[in-house]
Amino acid sequence: MAAASAAPPAVNGVVQMDTPPQAYLEGHKVKETKTLISELCRQFYHLGWVSGTGGSITIKVHDDSIPKPQQLIVMSPSGVQKERMVDEDMYVLSPNGSVLSEPLAKPWPHKPPKCSDCAPLFMKAYEMRNAGAVIHSHGMESCLVTMINPLSKEFRITHMEMIKGIQGHGYYDELVIPIIENTAHERELTESLTEAIKAYPKTTAVLVRNHGIYVWGDSWISAKTQAECYHYLFDAAIKLHQLGLNCSTPSHGPIHSSDGVIGRNGKVSTKAGIISSNNGIEPSRRCIVLDIEGTTTPISFVTEILFPYARENVGRHLELTYDEAETQDDIKLLKAQVQEDLENGVAGAVPIPSDGGKEEVIAALVANVEAMIKADRKITSLKQLQGHIWRTGFQRNEIESVLFDDVPEVLEKWHALGIKVYIYSSGSRLAQRLLFGNTNYGDLRKYLCGFFDTTVGNKKESESYVEITESLGVYNPSEILFVTDVYQEATAAKSAGLEVIISIRPGNGPLPENHGFKTVKSFSEI
Repeated sequence: MAAASAAPPAVNGVVQMDTPPQAYLEGHKVKETKTLISELCRQFYHLGWVSGTGGSITIKVHDDSIPKPQQLIVMSPSGVQKERMVDEDMYVLSPNGSVLSEPLAKPWPHKPPKCSDCAPLFMKAYEMRNAGAVIHSHGMESCLVTMINPLSKEFRITHMEMIKGIQGHGYYDELVIPIIENTAHERELTESLTEAIKAYPKTTAVLVRNHGIYVWGDSWISAKTQAECYHYLFDAAIKLHQLGLNCSTPSHGPIHSSDGVIGRNGKVSTKAGIISSNNGIEPSRRCIVLDIEGTTTPISFVTEILFPYARENVGRHLELTYDEAETQDDIKLLKAQVQEDLENGVAGAVPIPSDGGKEEVIAALVANVEAMIKADRKITSLKQLQGHIWRTGFQRNEIESVLFDDVPEVLEKWHALGIKVYIYSSGSRLAQRLLFGNTNYGDLRKYLCGFFDTTVGNKKESESYVEITESLGVYNPSEILFVTDVYQEATAAKSAGLEVIISIRPGNGPLPENHGFKTVKSFSEI
C-alpha cells in the first residue's frame, strides 16, 4: 500500500504550492504522475510523435484537495530519448513555473539534465486555458498538414467522424486550428502561441508550421484523446489533398482555385485546359452566415408548426424522459432561468417546487415553457428543450421542414463555388441540424459547414458577431456576409464589421424607413 503524501501547507485556508514539503514532492501523487508521463512518452514514441528526443509532455499532479490552478506540474526533460525515460528523469514545477525538483546528472553519453524547452509554451496553456495536461508532438502529419498551403494561417476540416473527439465539436462542425510560424528556438514561439490562443478562444490546439502541434485538455485523458484525433484528421486531410479533394467542405469535393478545379498531382482544370499548381490553393475564404426564420424558412412554419408542436408535447416529453440525463440537464437550465425570471418579475414565470414530486415539477415546467413560447423568448434553456422535443417529432415523421423554393438550389451553388455557409439562429444547434436534415427538399446539411446558436450570444448584440468572426477565423469581418430578416440583427452584425443583406420574405415584419441595408426577395439575387 502506497504511503500517504504529506498535506501541502495552507495559509488562511488557501493551499500554498510554491514551497510544498519534501514529503509531498516524494509522495505517491507526484510519483504516479511521473510514471504516467514515462508510459505516455513510450506510446508517443512508437506513434512517431516524440522521436529523435523531440516533442514533450506535461501533466498537472491531480489532487482533489487542491484547485487545478494551484496544482504542481510534472514536465518531461529536454534532449533525452523519450522512449527510455524513467520517473527520476522528470522535473516538478510550482504552479508559477519555478523548478521545485530536478533530476540528477547521468554519466556520459547522457547530456546534463535540462527542463523541456517547451516549458514557457506549456505554462501559457496552463495559465490561459486552465489545462490539466499539454502534449507537444512532432508527428509527421502535424508537420506536413501545415505545408499544404504555406500562406494559410489556419487548418480547417469538417464532416469527419473523428472531429467528435475534439472538445466542443460535432460531426457537422468545422474544426479550425490556428497555424503559427516556426522559429529557431522553441521559447521564441511563446508570444505567437499566446496570440493564437487569444484569437481562437475555442481551440484546444495550435499548429507550428514545419514543426508540430501543441494540444491541451482538462486532463491527460482529454489531451491524449484529442491529440490522437488531431493526428488522424491531419492524415486524412493530407490524403484527401493528394486526391485533389477539399477537406474543409462538407462533401469533400474537388479543390477549387480562382482558375478552376485542382485535381490530382496539383493540376488545375480550367475551360482552357490544365495548368500546374505549385501548392494547394484554398477555396474562396468568403463565408455566408444565414438566419433561419424569415430568411431560409417561412415564419409561418415556425409559428404554426414548430412552436405548437413543442408546446403541445412538452408534458409528454418530460414525462417519458424525466429520468434521462439529457432531460435532467434541460430541467436544470430551465430552473435556473425561471429563478432569474422570478427575481426580475418576468410575466408568466411560475415557481418550480424544489421538494415537490415529479408530477408537480413537470406541471410547473410546462406552465413556464408555455409562457416562454408565447412570449417568443430567445433563451438557451427553452431552445435546448425545444430541440429535443422536435427531434422526436422528426424521428417519428410528424414534422417536415419547409424551406423557400430558392434556398436549396442556391445552397448547392454556393457549395460548388467553395463558399462556406453557416447557420446562426436562436434555435439550438440540434434544432438547426434537424431542420436542414429533414426538409421538403431532403437532407441539405451537406451544404452547411457549421451552426451557431445563442450560446455565442444574443443575435441583437454586436459581440455575438465578433465571436462568430473569431470562430470562423477570417482576417476581415467584411469577408462574412450575414443574411437576416431582422433589422436589429442586421444593425448588430454591421457594427461588428460584417456585410449584411436583409431578406424580404412573405410574412416578415416591416422594416424602418431609410434602413440603409441592401435587400433581396430571393437568394438567387445574392
